Amino acid sequence: MTNDPTFWNNAARKYAASPVGNEAAYHRKLAMTQKLFSPDSVIAEFGCGTGTTALHHAPHVNHVWATDGSEKMIEIAWDKARQAGIENVLFEVADIDDYLPEPGRYDVVMMHSLLHLLKDRRSAIRKAGEMLKPGGYFVTNTVCLTGLWRFIWPVIGFMRLFGQAPLLKFFSGEALARDIEAAGFAIEEFWKPDNGVAVFIIAQKPASADT
Repeated sequence: MTNDPTFWNNAARKYAASPVGNEAAYHRKLAMTQKLFSPDSVIAEFGCGTGTTALHHAPHVNHVWATDGSEKMIEIAWDKARQAGIENVLFEVADIDDYLPEPGRYDVVMMHSLLHLLKDRRSAIRKAGEMLKPGGYFVTNTVCLTGLWRFIWPVIGFMRLFGQAPLLKFFSGEALARDIEAAGFAIEEFWKPDNGVAVFIIAQKPASADT
């Protein structure tokens, strides 16, 4: 699997215990996403980790289907859902590379902290488009590393040999935006918090073939 489930299984407990890096930015992203929802919304999330974002969104929608390639991450997500008494989220182990999209089922598809970990981000973006209803939204928060960050690429490659790092791709936020537009989306929000390396994008699928 492209997002290295063995690495993430080993990292799951530490990941779950780690605080959000920029809490103000995170809550702003939640609020921006929740403006897209209605009580009838059905949403999907790939790369859900331990389920924090899915569980934040659950009270605002009808149903959330949230997946991750790591079994340990999903186990923790289920525990968090039970503790919170949230019942409208289905957590499952699934890899975006292997997933066969159900066309036109979802109102919103999210991929947070995922696209930079995939061998083929463009395929994942196209799948999001297939999954969405006409007029639906693709939402992603993606680490975009360029410039001097490329000097860490050999280090990451060496660490991967020993299972100490996941696959990591280097590209700019602008390149990601072009990929999303090439998949037929219209970008409505493009936000990079100050001093951050992640780009937050909200993009809409055309409401019809004529738009």
